[in-house]
Amino acid sequence: MAERIEQRLEDRVPELEQLERVGLFTRREVRAVLRKASALEYKIQRRALRKEDFINFIQYEINLLELIKKRRARIGYSFKKDEIENSILHRVHSLFKRATGKWKEDVQLWLSHVAFCKQWNAKHQLSKVFSSMLAIHPNKPALWIMAAKWEMETQLSSESARHLFLRALRFHPECPKLYQEYFRMELMNAEKQRKEKKAFERAKMDLGEFNYSEEILNGEMARIIYRDAAQKIKGVEFHLAVLSIAKLFDFTQDLQKEILESLQAKYADDPLTWDYMARRELELGSLQSTERTTKQMKISEMTQREERCCAVFEEAVRAVPTEDMWKCYITFCLERYNRKTNSEELKQKRLERTLSVFNKAHESSLLPEALYKQWLQLLLESNLFEKTVEVAEAATKRFSLSVETWQMRLQVLIQQKSDDVTQCFEEAIKHLKSKGTLPLWTLWVEWSEGTNSKEDTEALYQRSLHATTPAESVTMKEKYLDWTYRNGGYKKVKRVFTSLNENRPLSLDFFRKMIQIEKEQESCKMLHLREYYERALREFGSTDSDLWLDYIKEELSHPQGKPENCGSIHWRAMKMLQGDLVEDFISKYTLLQTGHL
Repeated sequence: MAERIEQRLEDRVPELEQLERVGLFTRREVRAVLRKASALEYKIQRRALRKEDFINFIQYEINLLELIKKRRARIGYSFKKDEIENSILHRVHSLFKRATGKWKEDVQLWLSHVAFCKQWNAKHQLSKVFSSMLAIHPNKPALWIMAAKWEMETQLSSESARHLFLRALRFHPECPKLYQEYFRMELMNAEKQRKEKKAFERAKMDLGEFNYSEEILNGEMARIIYRDAAQKIKGVEFHLAVLSIAKLFDFTQDLQKEILESLQAKYADDPLTWDYMARRELELGSLQSTERTTKQMKISEMTQREERCCAVFEEAVRAVPTEDMWKCYITFCLERYNRKTNSEELKQKRLERTLSVFNKAHESSLLPEALYKQWLQLLLESNLFEKTVEVAEAATKRFSLSVETWQMRLQVLIQQKSDDVTQCFEEAIKHLKSKGTLPLWTLWVEWSEGTNSKEDTEALYQRSLHATTPAESVTMKEKYLDWTYRNGGYKKVKRVFTSLNENRPLSLDFFRKMIQIEKEQESCKMLHLREYYERALREFGSTDSDLWLDYIKEELSHPQGKPENCGSIHWRAMKMLQGDLVEDFISKYTLLQTGHL
């Protein structure tokens, strides 16, 4: 091993001598590089190899390359690259090759090598990396796409890219993304050839030797890919994806028409088909902008286009009366409403249209639950308060077991300072029973704090402890303790703590809150703190090492504390704590003893 390392270090000497000779590095820096390289070499020659050692070595070499690049720029020296940089580049490629050979499954390692090749323009090497990576990871479509894109866009080789896509499709015959990118590549190739042909024709050059195929120029290769994919891949999303790609190229009108016809024939009842057809109306028949086009004409034309979209949507909700179809329609209306416009008239029309569509969907009992919130928001923004209350009530009738919908209605009533808030809370709890009602109880007590008497609020807190599930009551106990201290003071909160501390389940924060309250008192008694810590440890002593440490700190720092108790607390902690928590406790206790905690 030592001989191999010596040989590798000797191989570095010529490049380091050159670095010193041309003034890029000093002799001291060269020695430092050799020392570091020696340490790194030893690590990657061990019997038990570690990936981190290879990564650190590679990163060191890359940093060295970057430093040389900066030094060259600073002194304006650009010679001897073969002797210096190429030697380092070769070493980095070898390191990557060894690492990816050892840890073949690590895709990130392969991608790091790809990125390195791209950064240093190592095209020949990158081709080999892609080839090796795909042989080991043929099950990852994204890697095939990356390799094909590089062949097409960097190497300008449509043949190689096509070959890669065809190989990828043998492994993934039903992968939509592969077909989409293959489709895009063939259209890009057609566009490139069309531009070349045009340039030759403009220059009146003879095209005999170039032989441009009319089929490729017209995007026939892409059409073949689409037809093949359409037989294997089901779903509107794929058709819409290839259609959006085809629309990027101005010579694909016939292809777009074919995709659209196929879409309408196969997926006539799919909301996404209707959504596409409706939105298409926005792009059709737009005015040619001239100097005589007035602002009013533009607004009028936009209104007409939006109305054409809505006419298609109206037809859609009749043909496909589903929640998803109404959702598409409402989403479109909201998008248009949220678009900025200086025209108040257009803004108002969009608002009226949106509110009308919400109402129609609701009356059809096909408005999805999630959209009621947006409807209420829009009504509130438009100051339609009565309608807001009415819609919120209708929503809870339709979704009577939804906590979120009741919460929404209650927030509306609270915002409107309605007299029906308490009645609505009671109604909600009656429908929902106890499970999942924590958000409602939280909202109720918070509203009561600002509205009702202290007695009413306390009664509500006490009621919430029994009305919520045991797990949710934990939060209510914390809130109750906090509210009592804020409104009733120390003596009252102590009584509440005593009444609750045996009422399991409890949270650690519940006890910590009481400890904090005690510490805020002028006559803070260690006797009380001990009581709270002991009760907390009874519940959480086996799972929280910090609680034991805080208890020890308290005994050490409190004027009434007894440092002699720390030994027995430590002994109890060691007995109670579970698993790794014992080690955690020991290390923190050691820091405490040395004054570092």
